[in-house]
Amino acid sequence: MTLPPEFHEIAKRINNWGRWGADDEIGTLNLVTDEVVRAAAAEIRTGRRIPLALPLKEDGVQAGLIPGRVNPLHTMVQINQELFGPGTVACSDDAVTMGLQSATHWDALTHVSHSGRIYNGRPASTITAHGRAEFSGIDKARHIVSRGVLLDVARAKGLDRLPGDHAVTPGDLAEAEEFGRVTVRAGDVVLVRTGQIQAYLAGDKHGYGFPSPGLSVHTPEWFHARDVAAVANDTLTFEIFPPEIENLWLPVHALDLVEMGMHQGQNWNLEELSTACAEAGRYSFLLAAMPEPFVGGTGTPVAPVAVL
Repeated sequence: MTLPPEFHEIAKRINNWGRWGADDEIGTLNLVTDEVVRAAAAEIRTGRRIPLALPLKEDGVQAGLIPGRVNPLHTMVQINQELFGPGTVACSDDAVTMGLQSATHWDALTHVSHSGRIYNGRPASTITAHGRAEFSGIDKARHIVSRGVLLDVARAKGLDRLPGDHAVTPGDLAEAEEFGRVTVRAGDVVLVRTGQIQAYLAGDKHGYGFPSPGLSVHTPEWFHARDVAAVANDTLTFEIFPPEIENLWLPVHALDLVEMGMHQGQNWNLEELSTACAEAGRYSFLLAAMPEPFVGGTGTPVAPVAVL
């Protein structure tokens, strides 16, 4: 299916190509300035730390929906081996094979392309088998530390979990913002909670992936208007799946990553954070979500931590 006029109209309104120069490779992460980070540090009041990553394990969230995206395969390569002779210190080592986006992760700006282009108008052909992503690989996103804001869409609606056919709209985001008595500001990293990850945590990873609530094709304009630095949520596909526009697959990915240059994250466990924010009565915090610097990678595992 050819991308429809509605998609291209939104793309024109949010396009950031050239905004930070022709050589830019990090997009909206440019909005995370030193001043933004200093202000984010002031969000720490109790020091409570809340991990947001799923455990990396062989029985992970992947169920075969995306070819090649395998759960971590963890192998011991040496066990109590005395490398320097009998009686010396013994070592144990292990290795892992996994899809870089198999569990809690960031998508790099090169994760998707459309119309033969990636972020900042570069050719999609700059991603190759041996050279990987020549531009905007995940290693270029050297640090993601900023103020985090939880937009708890499910809790704002009085629900534990949104229905599988719910497309999170700009109105839903504004409602969650008002519910949390918080204002999203430039340079923030926004976390959108749907409650969908509860399906995986309960052992239903097929139900976790499909059908799934997620972001509507109209949400990129909301994030663009507020100069959000990055967005993550608690679903496998990030956007509503199946798509809200028939046969238009991954339009939010294309708008966020390609047009806006905004990194996005999936499979974040926001359940404990939801409870903590409700107890504290505030929905902003310091967020540390450092990408693993895989050179030329189109994504990376991440172990984010919210500090209240």
